[in-house]
Amino acid sequence: MNHEHDALPPQVFRQAVEQAALAISITDDHARILYTNPAFQRVTGYSREELLGNNESILSDKVTPRIVYETLWAQLQRQRAWNGMLVNRRRDGNRYLADLTITPVVDGEGHTTHYLGMHRDVTEVHRLERQVQNQKGLIESVVDAAQVAIALLDENDRVVLDNQEYKKLIGVLGREPSVTVLAALKTKLGAAFDQARASRRAIPAQDLRFDRPGQEPRWLACAVTWFEEQEMGADAFYEPGRRPYLLLTLQDIGELKRQQETIRMNGLKALLAEQERIQGLRETLAGAIFQLEAPLNQMEAAIKLLEKRGETGTSLSEAVRSGRATLEGLRAAMPVEADEAEQAVDLNTLVADVLKLATPQLLAAGVVVDWRPAADLPLIDGRTAQFSTLVKQLVDNAIEAIDERRDGRRELRVCTQSHADRIELAIADTGPGVPEEWRFKVFEPFFTTKGGDEQHVGLGLVVAREVVARHGGFIDIDPAYHDGCRVRVQLPLKGTS
Repeated sequence: MNHEHDALPPQVFRQAVEQAALAISITDDHARILYTNPAFQRVTGYSREELLGNNESILSDKVTPRIVYETLWAQLQRQRAWNGMLVNRRRDGNRYLADLTITPVVDGEGHTTHYLGMHRDVTEVHRLERQVQNQKGLIESVVDAAQVAIALLDENDRVVLDNQEYKKLIGVLGREPSVTVLAALKTKLGAAFDQARASRRAIPAQDLRFDRPGQEPRWLACAVTWFEEQEMGADAFYEPGRRPYLLLTLQDIGELKRQQETIRMNGLKALLAEQERIQGLRETLAGAIFQLEAPLNQMEAAIKLLEKRGETGTSLSEAVRSGRATLEGLRAAMPVEADEAEQAVDLNTLVADVLKLATPQLLAAGVVVDWRPAADLPLIDGRTAQFSTLVKQLVDNAIEAIDERRDGRRELRVCTQSHADRIELAIADTGPGVPEEWRFKVFEPFFTTKGGDEQHVGLGLVVAREVVARHGGFIDIDPAYHDGCRVRVQLPLKGTS
């Protein structure tokens, strides 16, 4: 088969080179220019006449390090092609970046006779690459300097970018903080988290608490956003693909929480103090009314006896009327309890707050507290101030009972439990206990166990009984508890009272 007829005519090669968009030059073995195509002239700004016979170094600029040229010629002398970047100078003096490939042309005897050079102006491409690098560096610097922890996760929840603040969380949340945070978000939001993730809907900042043994809890405000990146592979050129990323931002709000906690505890302290003041005044007035009621009743009985005998007791009747007026005045002076709206109450948090407020009193009395809150305790409907007063009265009562026993263990055990229709609060002390015959009497108004050698459990149970009764609950002293006294409070869950 004759291949000569299949060969391209020589003029086709020349026309292809002449019309090529790539700048092409041919030099002799000393780099003197023998040929340039129009594209070469457009790139360099020189005419063909100005180029022919000159050395390729006419384009060189001193900005290019000497070592680059030494490497170039060392490669060519080994008859190997060289490719690299040179800073060239156009005829007008402006520099441009050339992506250059030089190939030695070797004759049949193995001698280099010419050099074929091909280059293109990549100044704009280089500028864009540097711009992207600069912007990337700037973004990374800003992200790294941010006082907020930031982590970028791929679709498999692997961290692909983070900052210094995020790395600081490793000692708090484990080797990969994002795993702990996302798990906590899922626990808090439940199905809403999965729905937001499926639809790639942003999750606004959520306050999350992370407890650490022997240390204060760590509070973080965690927000999640999603965005998509266009894939850059060749297969995505005509059919663009998108890759999802999750952006996790974490802000330390511990100081804010501590300030809020201080404000909240001060508010609760003031509320309980006011409640105690009002309750003390009510008890004083009620006691006075109770003490006056008995002699007035006796005087009224005496008046009736005198009337039966036909005798008059005008002065006595006047004293009774005066006494009754005084009683009415005392009743009118009785403070009215503030009207408090019902709301959902977390009994665990409320008990913890009261115990925290009672810490100085407990330390002064040498009482050790064993606080065991039930996990996932349901919320109950009630009045926060009244519940706080209830718990405080029971804790104060328990401390007073412990003080009655001068020796032995001084412990206060508090626990909550959840049942199908109610929640239970139990407060047990290591005091002298309550005799069986007093189990119900201690909840009666003006009943006291003080005096002589009698044991007592202190004050406050009447108030506690009233609060529990208002909420449809039940309070009693556990008859099966023999290591002191245990008061049980049972409060109905919503819809079960």
